[in-house]
Amino acid sequence: QEEKLWDAMKISARVLGTVLLTYTALANSVSWYMQSIWDSYGHFWQTTWLKFYYLFEGDEWTIFLLGAALVPALAFWSFNGILLVADVTGKPTFITRYRIQLGKNDPVDTKKLRQAICMVLFNQFCISLPMLVAMFYVMKWWGNTFSKELPTFQWFLVELSIFTLTEEILFYYTHRLVHLPLLYKHIHKKHHEWTAPIGVVSIYAHPLEHILSNTLPVMTGPMIMGSHIVSISAWFSLALVTTSISHCGYHLPFLPSPEFHDFHHLKFNQCYGVLGVLDYLHGTDTVFRKSKAYERHRVLLSLTPLSESIPEGPRRAD
Repeated sequence: QEEKLWDAMKISARVLGTVLLTYTALANSVSWYMQSIWDSYGHFWQTTWLKFYYLFEGDEWTIFLLGAALVPALAFWSFNGILLVADVTGKPTFITRYRIQLGKNDPVDTKKLRQAICMVLFNQFCISLPMLVAMFYVMKWWGNTFSKELPTFQWFLVELSIFTLTEEILFYYTHRLVHLPLLYKHIHKKHHEWTAPIGVVSIYAHPLEHILSNTLPVMTGPMIMGSHIVSISAWFSLALVTTSISHCGYHLPFLPSPEFHDFHHLKFNQCYGVLGVLDYLHGTDTVFRKSKAYERHRVLLSLTPLSESIPEGPRRAD
């Protein structure tokens, strides 16, 4: 078993390295066009950044707190605020008709929801915020996080690819770790109280899990790269909105598919990762790939819910 795991990890490293190189090559092939647009507005963004920088007189702690904590938090709660209205009231039907697990959270249990929101706020203020303090000093050590010059668009794409792969690796293995029976019983079971998740429970977790699986995988990439605070702010916001989409319980048009992680909450022992690359390499998505959820695991480009166009087949006896 140890040899198989080691071989799988070596294969994972090779595949992820290839993915990184391929992603960077593709990004470079299209980024010239995006860079031209970026350059057109480059002076505007650079000037805006400098105005912001001087508004706070270059106070690095204030700038870091606003960029790494406040902006991502606003992105998280703004997106989930809209979803919570649908979860609690069942309206607008434009959203609720795209529910993945039909008949679940229709409407959501408000008592259970209040408990989840309290836990989420605790994790944000009492876990994430202190971790950001430590991150602040790591970033100061790099010396370019608060540079007056913004990173180029191409460099941001490179950073984004590294952030994503770092998160995939760290989240997959720490997530599988907390699924070990002892850790699951005392730690991860809290997150799985929601077999039909909603957006806000994306960071509803035991504090130890919030450190290990939710926060460190997202923070590590920027710390390795010594990223600019603007890149950090954009990445944190993107990560929080993306994980909210994965947990939201709705397969909405033109947004990334949440079927993969929703299936994990339904089955518990499938689909541990974010991208699904490591799940494929380790064989932890075999049941998912045979399911209707896998057929629906794509961006919805029409207004017809996939639960209607690709319905579940008749239930088979176990």
